[in-house]
Amino acid sequence: MDTGTHIAMGIALGGIATINPVIQQDPVIFSTVMIGTVVCSHAPDFDTVLKFKSNAVYLRHHRGITHSIPFILFWGLLIASILSLIVPDVSFMTIWPWCALAVILHVFVDIFNAYGTQALRPFSNNWIALGFINTFDPVIFSLHMVGFVIWFFGTNPTLTFAVIYLLLILYYLKRYMQKKVLERKLLLYFGDVEGIYTSPTIKQNIWRLAITTRDSFYVARSVDGHIQIVDQFKRRPVPNTRLMATVKTDYNIAAFRSFSSVYRWEQVEHEHYTEVRFIDLRYRSKDHYPFVAVVKVTNDLRIISSYTGWVFSEQKLQDKLLIEDF
Repeated sequence: MDTGTHIAMGIALGGIATINPVIQQDPVIFSTVMIGTVVCSHAPDFDTVLKFKSNAVYLRHHRGITHSIPFILFWGLLIASILSLIVPDVSFMTIWPWCALAVILHVFVDIFNAYGTQALRPFSNNWIALGFINTFDPVIFSLHMVGFVIWFFGTNPTLTFAVIYLLLILYYLKRYMQKKVLERKLLLYFGDVEGIYTSPTIKQNIWRLAITTRDSFYVARSVDGHIQIVDQFKRRPVPNTRLMATVKTDYNIAAFRSFSSVYRWEQVEHEHYTEVRFIDLRYRSKDHYPFVAVVKVTNDLRIISSYTGWVFSEQKLQDKLLIEDF
């Protein structure tokens, strides 16, 4: 989920925590628990700072180890310990369960969008991305805002958010069923489907789709339940050549391929170098595929430039790959 929704969930958990009379009756304890749930609701995304190092490092690690089983335990223990030291009158055991729950909720809701997490590390490095909730979902965020308004006017926060979270469970079930209906339609249409990648948009009636068959990649949209094929690409395996062996050693390409679940590749020969491009098919936007990895390799197999990340124009991409004449 987006940062705003994660923080909203942390505030909601702080309100639910008032089910404990000790938290409800003492403003200091309540404030400490609230700080803990808000911080912990965002803690797994502290790895966002890796973006300052490079996009490749960010792709390799975002929603990786910080969302893993050991770190799910670590964040709650760390933040509850710090708060209990800062506010010694508040028991660690009063803070910790709510901090731990905030971290668990963060990682749990992240598995439902198209990006996903590596939540099963260290047992599995596979990405879990169920792909039926948008990274920012206006229904989820709006329901939290409604809850805050109702709470402001004096209602019991535990009861208020219990009702809201029950509604959200029903909403998640509805979105899951919508995804399954889309998948059934695609299986009937194509027949030889090997993979379906769904990506809901901010609009409830529009989904982005990427479909892998034995011979082709298809990029599609679903609008009001109607499937629209917008692109088709012949499926070509990455060749076993010296050029591609060199390309695969590049850290930007390696990061992209470790993360992207459905992509195509292309190469363009220039006078002094070859440009190889990997294009993720899940994120089509306005007739453009913004998530790419590109590398330029000289004729004598030296990597001279590479990049991976989201770029929304060819000119900006080439600016990032700028190299001196040689």
